[in-house]
Amino acid sequence: MGLSGVGDLVLTATGDLSRNRRVGLLLAQGQTLAQAVGGGGAGGGVGTAIAASLAAAGLADLGLFDLKTSSADALARRLRAHYPQLLMTTGSRDPDGYDLVVNATPMGMNEGDELPVDVTRLVPTTFVGEVVMRTEMTAFLKAAQALGCPVQVGSDMLFEQIPAYLEFFGLPSTTPDVLRSVARLHY
Repeated sequence: MGLSGVGDLVLTATGDLSRNRRVGLLLAQGQTLAQAVGGGGAGGGVGTAIAASLAAAGLADLGLFDLKTSSADALARRLRAHYPQLLMTTGSRDPDGYDLVVNATPMGMNEGDELPVDVTRLVPTTFVGEVVMRTEMTAFLKAAQALGCPVQVGSDMLFEQIPAYLEFFGLPSTTPDVLRSVARLHY
């Protein structure tokens, strides 16, 4: 398991917003799996972690989109419980008005894929990030970049996270720039 997997595991096991932790607690309270899961899904682990981090950092307005509307709605409910001041919108794929758009889904990974948002509504000042690491420049990032948006590839997101993982586990840390300089990525 890589460090990103360890980070996902830590969030899954300890995060108040983790669907897996919530289901585990409900199972421990005697609910069946069908009862524990039946109340609706949640955003994926990476998307949940990103949304929770942005909320904790004081973000004022957050838009959540998932092809499974109930997942975005469930995540919004959990976030509202912890961040009642946060304005949230679910169900819209319109990025207009957002300064930051992050894709934490497999949508827009390959040429011809459906994109996670209506990229024609992005403005050149919107910072667009991606978590997919299977390819450096996904179709989504290429579309955003063609509109003049600054972009961050998935591997760069990982390089930014690794120092925090190392620090969390009490290990010697490094910087994202050092990680970029030694990484040998092959897509």
